[in-house]
Amino acid sequence: MSKINGFVGRRNFLKLVGVGSVGIGASAVGSVLLQGEPAIAQKPTTTVAKPQPVSPQKALERLLEGNKRFVEGKRLNPHQSKLRLEETAVAQYPFAAILGCADSRVPAEIVFDQGLGDLFVVRVAGNVASQTAIGSLEFSTAVLGAQLIVVLGHAKCGAVIAATKGDPLPGRIGVFVEEIKPAVERVRKKTGSLEENAIIANVQYQAEKLAESSTILRGLINEGKLKIVGGRYDLASGKVTLLT
Repeated sequence: MSKINGFVGRRNFLKLVGVGSVGIGASAVGSVLLQGEPAIAQKPTTTVAKPQPVSPQKALERLLEGNKRFVEGKRLNPHQSKLRLEETAVAQYPFAAILGCADSRVPAEIVFDQGLGDLFVVRVAGNVASQTAIGSLEFSTAVLGAQLIVVLGHAKCGAVIAATKGDPLPGRIGVFVEEIKPAVERVRKKTGSLEENAIIANVQYQAEKLAESSTILRGLINEGKLKIVGGRYDLASGKVTLLT
């Protein structure tokens, strides 16, 4: 398989990232991808037509329409049938990727009213663009063909609140909190709620970090094949608001 949705294929992706590149190590990716080859070589019981790439704007519109249905209590629960299960067992073509918080109250597929195979979701406390998260998003875009990444923060984010306080934290909790502190410092002296300002600043900071830290994502952006946007999810209403 050389290309998916017009993007680099499995083997070409390994050449693209190289050994020791940011995010995914070549050996690890190679192992995962090669394990999938025998299944692809066999004739599947269900065939899946490769869909046309979904443009960044169309993908964003689809997400916002789904969120509107969620807020209004008119969810369609799409792509959750047994047939869809069989289709996605053969291949996946997510139309968008989400870098969201691991908070149990913000499940992306539900709040955007999507189904199996629609979204490639990476969830890390504080929606932090860690090296692992960046590598996963490189895979979702360069290999699977998603043309949109949404960095999704949310109200009352515990990780962001911890970063504003700066207190010592046990175990490895402090690792991801440290990744949020630069965003907090951007708005430390800004008027208004530090917590709310920091939540928005963190989304913007992590979105910038994705493009700046990854040559793969930056290359796709320059080619017009990827857009990265930020959003804030309101826990009370369920509404996602885009951030500029």
